[in-house]
Amino acid sequence: MQLIVFSKMLAALGVDELGDLAGRLGIDGYDLAVRPGHPVNPDNVSEALPAAAESLRRRGFDIPLITADTGLVDPGAPGAEPLLEAMARAGVPRVKLGYFKLDPAADYWEAVDAGRDRLSRWGELAAAHGVQVVYHTHSNRCLGLNAGMLAHLLRGLDPARVGAYLDTGHLVGEGEEFAVALAIHREHLSAVALKDFLLRREERHGHGRKVRDVVEAGQGMADFTAVFEILRDHGYGGPASIHCEFHLPADGFDAAVTREAGFFVGLRRRVFG
Repeated sequence: MQLIVFSKMLAALGVDELGDLAGRLGIDGYDLAVRPGHPVNPDNVSEALPAAAESLRRRGFDIPLITADTGLVDPGAPGAEPLLEAMARAGVPRVKLGYFKLDPAADYWEAVDAGRDRLSRWGELAAAHGVQVVYHTHSNRCLGLNAGMLAHLLRGLDPARVGAYLDTGHLVGEGEEFAVALAIHREHLSAVALKDFLLRREERHGHGRKVRDVVEAGQGMADFTAVFEILRDHGYGGPASIHCEFHLPADGFDAAVTREAGFFVGLRRRVFG
């Protein structure tokens, strides 16, 4: 299993600085955010992504996954094909797409059909370039917010071209055990997001509601030992992306990233050997 860090929270770092950080953290590379404001972005991806991949590989690191902008959901969008072309040139095998939003007032199954149609066309585009697109389990009224709903989108699609990206934190938030999520997506599993959620009750209008806080690994409710043991027993060798999406003062963030990476590097050593 490859331990990588999602660069969403590291937009200020250039590629060389990301390489320096990877060496300090003891990780295998990056889940590179290809988004506006990042060193590799939709405007320069054709040149910058192959250059970044080459630079990091010279130092012993990899980019097994990139993450597109959250709004990239249409395979016919102007930036879709250039992105996949750049991936093929860079040797980057998979990209996380954006999210199909869920409107509870609309017809759910019509939304699923529309999402499946888009993912099927993404699969055709991915096949043409020899890469894969993946769809992420994400809360906040997104289609596929847990593994059960993600199966509505992915079942029957070619797993070599359209994969499942299971998120440990969002599964906690949605009340779905990781073992169950993997049982649903054994065929499609392509990437795992490592994120910890702490659930708490918030008072509202005389009753309670569930609130999800992103916290450092080990401080929330994700059973990471069980997750790693399940992945080991499954023979999983793909990327596990450490998200580091907790919100801290700037002067404490770097130390938190170091702790977060150290938590998972140590756990992988204990579980995977």
